[in-house]
Amino acid sequence: MTFWILASLIALSVALWLINGLRLARGNRSEAESDMGVYRDQLAEVDRDLARRVLTETEAETIRTEVARRLLDADRRANATAGEDRRGHATPAIAAVVAVLFLGSVLLYTRIGAPGYPDLPMAERLADIRTAAANRMGQDQAEALALPNIPAGPDPDARYLELMENLRAVLKERPDDLRGLALLAENEARLGNFKAAREAQERILAIKGDDADPVDILGAIDILVFAAGGYVSPEAETLIQRLNALEPESGAALYYSGLTLAQNGRPDQAFPIWRRLLEQGPRDAPWVPIIAREIAGVAADAGIRYQPPDLSGPDAAAMAAADAMSDEDRQAMIEGMVEGLAARLASEGGPAEDWARLITALGVLGQRERAEAIVSEARTVFAGRDADLARIDAAASQAGLSQ
Repeated sequence: MTFWILASLIALSVALWLINGLRLARGNRSEAESDMGVYRDQLAEVDRDLARRVLTETEAETIRTEVARRLLDADRRANATAGEDRRGHATPAIAAVVAVLFLGSVLLYTRIGAPGYPDLPMAERLADIRTAAANRMGQDQAEALALPNIPAGPDPDARYLELMENLRAVLKERPDDLRGLALLAENEARLGNFKAAREAQERILAIKGDDADPVDILGAIDILVFAAGGYVSPEAETLIQRLNALEPESGAALYYSGLTLAQNGRPDQAFPIWRRLLEQGPRDAPWVPIIAREIAGVAADAGIRYQPPDLSGPDAAAMAAADAMSDEDRQAMIEGMVEGLAARLASEGGPAEDWARLITALGVLGQRERAEAIVSEARTVFAGRDADLARIDAAASQAGLSQ
């Protein structure tokens, strides 16, 4: 309510100030016209006084000159305020526009805003975020909601199912068999029996206690998050904190920490964690494609403009390794990368940028005939797409190929 009172007062003050200024402009011209009328009367009075011989001809001429000078000055003032006077006549229209804008803003806010919502300082917002995170749904509820949307794996054969039944039977007799529990957790997850997989992995952690290693903890986290459809439950968060304590610089631990923060209303804290993982690699880490796909949205939620790096080229580690190679080894590495790109485009296709990169690389390697064949193929693939064809032509030109 305080906001609305202040906003209304500000809007009304500005409107009254504008209207009053226009009114004064119109009033200024009325004053000048009044002066002109007085001076005209004075000129007429001079003529009457001269006729009555009250004034001599010389005196009358002197008075006429002075009054005429004042009359001209008043006329100039009247002309100077003529434009303002025209605006003054628009005062009702301006008032109507101000009223429409004010009422329109009120109606718009009632539709897209939050009328009646109280002021919420940052400290209270953060407190609400922490409360919501502490009270979010648990693992069992999350799994129940996610189960219908988790894709089913391939149908196992009879022999595989028989082996699983044997494994379950053995573990009933030997419930503390760590190797058997690890196999059970892995294969129950493969079958889609996530509750059984989770129970087996939790049994491993319970048996090992404080001696549980990061691999055991990460295995439990993976099962919990996947079974919940990517959701980080309070149970999973506890294990993530435990993993962080053991390996603070673990990429997996940092990835899951960022995911937890992003889901719990703190994209501002999640973004720098994910950005470091994405930009520093390694590129073949399993979480890198996920971060690359999601980080732009996290950055936007944090109020940050961010363009993810191009992950198609070699990473920093590969560049450093290349610097230490001999010329022959470096050439072999480059050719291997080019062949890998060519194989991927041949089997899976790709954007025009990748085709252009391949054409340029082949030109650098001196494989002109092969580069020309790739150009021809790319023009067929991107036929009718002018922007993509322009990239292909630019790459061909850079490689020194005929157009």
